[in-house]
Order: sequence, then C-alpha cells, then structure tokens
Amino acid sequence: MYLEKINHPRDIKNLSIDELNELAKEIRQTIINVVSKNGGHLAPNLGAVELIVALHYIFDSPKDKIIFDVGHQAYAHKLLTGRYKNFHTLRQLGGISGYPTIKESEHDAFGTGHASTSISAALGMAVARDYLGENYHVIAVIGDGALTGGMAYEGLNNAGFLKKNLIVVVNDNKMSISQNVGGISRYLRKISMTPAYNELKNDVWNLLGKLPPRLSGRARELVRKIKEGLKTLFVPNILFEELGFRYIGPVDGHNLEELIEVFNAVKNLQGPILVHVLTEKGKGYHPAEDNPTDFHGLGPFNPLTGEPYSKGGSYSEIFGKTLIKLAEKNDKLVAVTAAMPEGTGLKPFRQRFPDRLFDVGIAEQHAVTFSAGLALRGLRPVCAIYSTFLQRGFDQVIHDVCLQDIPIMFCLDRAGLVGEDGPTHHGAFDLSYLRLIPNLVVCAPKDKYEFEAMLEFAVNYTEHPIAIRYPKTKACEIGTPEKIELGKAELLKEGKKGYIFAIGSMVEVALKAVNSLDGFGVVNARFVKPLDRDLLLNLAKKVDYIVTTEENVLPGGFGSAVLELLTENGFSAKRILRLGIPDKFIEHGKRDELLALCGLTPEKVVTRVKEFIKSS
Repeated sequence: MYLEKINHPRDIKNLSIDELNELAKEIRQTIINVVSKNGGHLAPNLGAVELIVALHYIFDSPKDKIIFDVGHQAYAHKLLTGRYKNFHTLRQLGGISGYPTIKESEHDAFGTGHASTSISAALGMAVARDYLGENYHVIAVIGDGALTGGMAYEGLNNAGFLKKNLIVVVNDNKMSISQNVGGISRYLRKISMTPAYNELKNDVWNLLGKLPPRLSGRARELVRKIKEGLKTLFVPNILFEELGFRYIGPVDGHNLEELIEVFNAVKNLQGPILVHVLTEKGKGYHPAEDNPTDFHGLGPFNPLTGEPYSKGGSYSEIFGKTLIKLAEKNDKLVAVTAAMPEGTGLKPFRQRFPDRLFDVGIAEQHAVTFSAGLALRGLRPVCAIYSTFLQRGFDQVIHDVCLQDIPIMFCLDRAGLVGEDGPTHHGAFDLSYLRLIPNLVVCAPKDKYEFEAMLEFAVNYTEHPIAIRYPKTKACEIGTPEKIELGKAELLKEGKKGYIFAIGSMVEVALKAVNSLDGFGVVNARFVKPLDRDLLLNLAKKVDYIVTTEENVLPGGFGSAVLELLTENGFSAKRILRLGIPDKFIEHGKRDELLALCGLTPEKVVTRVKEFIKSS
C-alpha cells in the first residue's frame, strides 16, 4: 500500500506513473470508506484525485502555494499532506476539517468553504511574492461551479491586467466540451506549450513591430485576428485569453501522464496561465458516477449500495413539498436558488414546475437582485439560499431589496449550527445581520407545522420583504399549527417566576428545559422583527427573570432585540439572561455536540438558568 507510507507530498515524487495510478485508486477507496461513515463531499473529491496527485508530483507544497476553490474537492490533498492517519476523523468533533484550513496544515495555503475566492487569494499571494522578492509558484484550483460566481471573474480580470506569474487550474467536471479532448486539441496544446513555439510567437510579434509605424499596427492587428479566429475554431473559452491568460487545454483530468506533462511544462511559463482540466464527478464509484448530484455532499451511506442511512423529514424537504402546494394555488410563485436546488429541497419543485425554478449558479448577489426584478414585474419570488451564503448577498439585500421595499420572500436554509461542515457553513449570523435592516420582516418556525403555516403566511404577505430561517435538522413536532399573524408570538406555557423567550429551533429546547425549572414558562417568539412588544412586555412585568435563547450569535441577535425592548421600557438588564452561540467561530462536529458546546441543550440551559438565579 502506497498511501500509508506518504507523510509529505515529496514522498510521491519518485513513484512511476503506474505506481501513481495505484496510489490514486487507494486514495479513492479511502475517501469512499471514510465518507460512507462520516458523511461529506464524495463526488467532487473522487473527480479530483488524479489532478491533485499530479499537482503535488510537479509542485513543491508548502513552498508552492496550492489554493483550492471550492474547498470540498481537497480530500486527496489532505491525504497527500500528512493527514492520512487522521483522515478517519474527517468532519468529526476535534478531527480534521472537510475543507482546507490554514490552522490545520501548512499545506493549506488558504482556508475556503465558500466559492469563487481562490483566484483573488492566489493573485494576492503572487503580488506579495514579487514585492518581497521571493520565488515560488502559486496555483489556484477552481471548479465545481465556482466560475459561476462573479468574484472569480473579478480575480481573473485583475490577474490578466497585473500579468503576474500565476497558474489557474479550471477543474471542469461538467463535461460540457468533452468532444474537444482528442488529437487536434492535444496537438494545439503541445504547440502552445512548446518553448520554440512561444519564442517564434514572440519573435514574429517583435519583428512586426519593427515595420514602419504605418504598417506595423495593421500587420499586428491582422495577425491577432487570424490567431483568434483559428483558436476559436478549436479551443474553447477564448474569454480567458481575452482577459490576459494563456489558455492551455482541455486536458484529460484522469490521465496522470498527461496532467504531469502539462503541469511540468506550464510551471516555467511566464505570466498568468489557465489550464483547463476535464474531470468526471464521482469517478471510480459507480453510484456517484451515475448520480453525481446526490453524491455531491451527503451523510453516512452504505458503501456497497450507495443508499443513505438517514430517513429524511428535514426542514429542507418540508420546504420543497410545501412550496409545491403553494405554487399550485399561485401561478405567480417562482423559486430562485444559487446552485443549491437539491440542498434547499427544491428538486421536487423543479420536477413539478421546471419553468418556475431559476438556478443562477454560485452567484448569491445576482440571485437577490434577480429576485427583485422578478418581484417588481409581478411575480412572487421565493429566494432560497443557505444562511451562510446569503452573507455574500448582504449588500443586495439592503440596497436592491429592502431600501426599495420590494416584497421578496427569503428562505434561509441551514440557519444555526449545521454540524460537520463547520464554521464556513454555520448559519450563525443571519438573525443579527438581517435584524438591522429596515423594512425586513424576520421570523423562524418552532416545528414542522408552524413552518408550513409560516411559509403560507409569507407567500401571501406582500407589504415588505420577509425572511424565514430554519435549521439543518429533522423537523420536530411540537403542536398543531395556528394561524400566523405578523409580529405575534405564542405563549406555550405560563410562568410565575420567569419566562424563556425562545425563537425557532430553541423552542423545543426551552420546553424540555422548563420541566426542570420550577415556575418558568415558555414563549415562542416566532418573529425577531417585529417583536410582539405587547406580549413580551406584559409577561416580563409579572416575573422576576427573563431568559432568551437562540441558535444565533449573541451579538445583535434575538436576545439583543429583547434586551433592547425591555431595558428601553424600564426593566433591569440584571434580570435578563441571553443564551445563544458565543462570539466566536464554532468548529465542526455533530450538531448535537456543537449545541452542547454552546450551552444550547435542555440540560445546559437548566444549568445556566439555575446559576443565573443563584448569582442574582
């Protein structure tokens, strides 16, 4: 076995091509074994194995900087950089992350969990390298939809202008131009990499420049047009060369010999280089090859059959089913998502209404403003984006939606602690960053029934934009649904000594906690903005203690809203205890483990409340 002997990327440099191919097989099997137990991103990682092996064979990490985008294609990178022995801890509490993390390894040049960031980061490193007079290669590996994000093109545009030595590898697993992988493209690629060709190209260009000025410009322009015309016939993505990159490709991303040849040639070329690599998502595991979308990111599964172990019933699934029912009643209702139709539960909606789902790619800013345009012309857009990814569209939520008071419906999946995906994916900030925006209604359901009712309320509410946030977990069942009214909370249990004001997923926790807290009642706030001022103030007058609990960071969140309300109306802050996610980034692990770390389980809430009462 080769993999268990590799403690550093340099350990693969003396292997033959046949041995490297065997190593790639071992890497694939290791990834399948671990992800089947721990969950994770399977298909994109299986597709990038040979690409990563070739990169580490040619380049010298950590001296050379390899930046991954999106980070969920980097499992093979972790296995080749000294983390094989700990790979079984992938995405587990205290184990290694599912994404590149600079604190985890010196080989992780840049941390990433969101998309389209690698080129900007790599360009910054290349500029810093040259400014400081250092000597190393910088390689950005981008793919799996990340080129649909506008920031990637901002980076490409700036890199083409600055002309720094930089290699961008496009991991194209969509197979959209696979027909170009053949004799002609290989021939053109070899020509474009040959030193003699590049010298001849430069010599011709310089020679033309020595012609009389009257002829020089016209001759150069003619040569440029002929070159572009010929390349457009054979080579895809001429856009990259227009942006200032030398385009190399397409390259077979599963042919190690070819990949090594290409990377060995381009490492010494000057200026920004783009290498276009074609890969197959799920390569080497038939269930993932046949259905790469479902195997993109998943929980534990049976490695023999590919069948997942989980039984469903998540808020995402409820969202998708409920939206179909609402769309059947309202032909103006449309759904918008940013490359997450499956993750947000919209796959059934797409099957039922293929013309009413708009997947805009990894482009959250565009998704928000696109939804604004839909709404202004008479449609009812439901913009479904993960809480952590809506952060990328924050400016658009403020200026393009709320400032104009456009009635868009935002559905924020993965709000709170998402578990094994870790700090890049925790939706820990949305109550805080949405609550501060004028005109925006913000709410969260306590259970599946209230979620269905809240979705129906939101679809029919068109006075202001509205956001519903909900967690990545199986939906609980607390009680029968009630009619939702704007800004109206729900008294679930009377209290004589104190109340727990809870929002969303923490309502269930609060109800369990008060079983061990004498004299405490529970209020389901439902709305963070607007708060039910009358109910909360009236109840606060009758008791000694108020506790707020939320699956959101404490600064600026639901508890802050309640604290502001009560203190502005004469209540002492000493009577108010706020519970939530602490003011720090929370690591990866099972959601229940992370809730316990943050003191948000029933048992932890009981302990915190008793300590608070004792110290008052």
